[in-house]
Amino acid sequence: MFQSHVQLIVSGTVLVVFSPTSKDHRTFFSTRSVTMSERNRNQLPNNLPQLQNLIKRDAESYREEFLQQYRHYQSNVEIFRLKPQQFSKSLDDLVMFLAQVAHAYPEDLADFPQELKDLLKQHSTVLDPSLRMTFCRALILLRNKSLISPTSLLELFFELFRCQDKLLRKTLFTHIVTDIKNINAKHKDNKLNTTLQNFMYTMLRDSNAVAAKQSLGVMVELYHRNVWNDAKTVNVIATACFSKVTKIMVAALKFFLGKDEEEENGSDSESEEEGPKVKDLMLRHTVTHKTRKRQKKLDKALKALKKHKKKKKAEPFNFSALHLLHDPQDFAEKLFKQLESSTERFEVRLMTMDLISRLIGLHQLILFNFYPFLQRFMQPHQREVTRILLCAAQASHTQIPPDILQQMLMTVANNFITERNSNEVMTVGLNAVREICARAPLGMSEDLLRDLAQYKNYRNKNVLMAARSLIQLYRQVNPALLHKKDRGKPTEASAEAKALQYGEVDAKDYVPGAEVLPEEQPEPEGEDDGWEEASCSDEDDDDSEGWVDVQHSSDEEQGEDTTAEGEKLTPEMAKRKAAAISQSRILTQEDLKLIRAKQISKEMEKAAPKGKGKKRKLIQIEDRDTGAELPSLSDIERIHKKPKSDKDTRLATVQAGREGREKFSSKKHKKNQRSSTTNKEKKKNKAFMMMKQKKQVRGKGKRSFRDKQIALRDSLLKRKKQA
Repeated sequence: MFQSHVQLIVSGTVLVVFSPTSKDHRTFFSTRSVTMSERNRNQLPNNLPQLQNLIKRDAESYREEFLQQYRHYQSNVEIFRLKPQQFSKSLDDLVMFLAQVAHAYPEDLADFPQELKDLLKQHSTVLDPSLRMTFCRALILLRNKSLISPTSLLELFFELFRCQDKLLRKTLFTHIVTDIKNINAKHKDNKLNTTLQNFMYTMLRDSNAVAAKQSLGVMVELYHRNVWNDAKTVNVIATACFSKVTKIMVAALKFFLGKDEEEENGSDSESEEEGPKVKDLMLRHTVTHKTRKRQKKLDKALKALKKHKKKKKAEPFNFSALHLLHDPQDFAEKLFKQLESSTERFEVRLMTMDLISRLIGLHQLILFNFYPFLQRFMQPHQREVTRILLCAAQASHTQIPPDILQQMLMTVANNFITERNSNEVMTVGLNAVREICARAPLGMSEDLLRDLAQYKNYRNKNVLMAARSLIQLYRQVNPALLHKKDRGKPTEASAEAKALQYGEVDAKDYVPGAEVLPEEQPEPEGEDDGWEEASCSDEDDDDSEGWVDVQHSSDEEQGEDTTAEGEKLTPEMAKRKAAAISQSRILTQEDLKLIRAKQISKEMEKAAPKGKGKKRKLIQIEDRDTGAELPSLSDIERIHKKPKSDKDTRLATVQAGREGREKFSSKKHKKNQRSSTTNKEKKKNKAFMMMKQKKQVRGKGKRSFRDKQIALRDSLLKRKKQA
């Protein structure tokens, strides 16, 4: 225990004199704590982060300090108005401080958001970039706290796209997309969406190309995220296709074509973030020690990954946007008029051609002048000629008069399918003719088809296969146009095939092939029990399965439909039975599978050769879909047999495989490059003359006893001869 008095001196002043053994030490510590709290409170005006933290804990206790900082902010704003282009560090800090604590004093800061918006509107172009970014971040913070209405803030941010600040545009773009997505997360806010869409429609016509491009990017991103996927958004984006600014027009064309746009606006698209894969997770689990806890973590990670994959957006390549256009005919005509007088580079004109052709094929539009326009580019030496041929196939449909398509097919045949061209050019021409005829069979004339069918025995396999695929198409569509020897053996499908005239529609009131299903047995009178119906349907299913097996039990009876009495069905009886079944029951997935198998058997029966040909042709018929909504470029460029590579091509492939590999070195390297080398490795780097003697000695030392005897004998004999 202390026996003497102690004097505490702080800054030269005696505060308390007491004895440690007395009770006066309590008074000392209480006085000291009060003194320290007052000192911290006096430091708060210069320490905004600490004041911000204290206000969030207890706002009412620090109201005076807040009002002091708010008055300081108002004085800084008045100074800022005199020189808005000058950066102010104190104003920058005070704006973020007030934005952080605005929720604690909503009455005092009621005019604070509007004041910031007015400052940005008046001085947005002359503001210092750092201070302008601070103002925008403060407004974003206030919007996240629901202290600002979204309409006025988003309109201001769209106007700020005019600023020459790429980082600012990126930040604003991210916030606009995220904010609109969050607003429409639970339910669609149609009033807000309509207001913003109308404002964006005016922004697309803005004189500032950067602001218009960013506004278009926001609408495209919201459409891809399924937030604004309505017809109004699509039609507003459609107006951007006629913009005088090339970048805006190209962005709108890419949206309708479904291509991935090169993001210049820094979008935080969810598709850009790729998480771990299932293979990586399983490998990580394999190489680690297996415990129950690790297994649970693996299961949880796999479940989260599966859930994330389900949330992935649909493929961007779809026709939903083209389906939502109000007037596709007028839109296509305006695009074609713009294309005819366009002076843009060839890639942009090609994109416009692609969009017009998709509109024509999808909506079956009539635009006669488009086909002669395409014929001007149908030359083998034309750049991107395969895409132009693809446009011709996309723009083909049954409502086009046959004479227009015949002229286009003759152009393709005369320019591509001639022996003066290479085999690849001929193959591309035949594939293009096949894709066009698959969508408009009446465009092919009998003389042209028979001429092209003669290439079925051509010396090149690519040309041969392309010609045979064209023959196979018309065997299904209109066998009468083919020569008799090219029609193949008659089948049920070819017998039922009917060549439709222009404008004729083959509308059936039944499901073709439904005659393969059994007819339902009539219900007994006075019994309405549902269990009985279920049992009857089960018996019918069993009978139908047995009937199918009987039908395909032998090659002789394959495809012969019979009635319940065992009589063979005629075509008229088969139609009546199919109509009765289609109208009396709802077809299940199993029924549709049986019908599909029946239709395939009609195409294969009595026509497919035995052995390999039968299997290959069956696969071709199942995979081939001539009624596809959109042809692909691979169908035009399909090459069955690649040409043999020349020496330069093979050498280039070898050189490409050597990239990143050390010359004449092994792939086995040391794990640690700084570790010492072995004696064996050191010997490899020594000169040959230094190692020559060692190798000879080492060789002698390894000789067997018998070898040494022979060597000694030879040495003695040699000496004896010399003596």
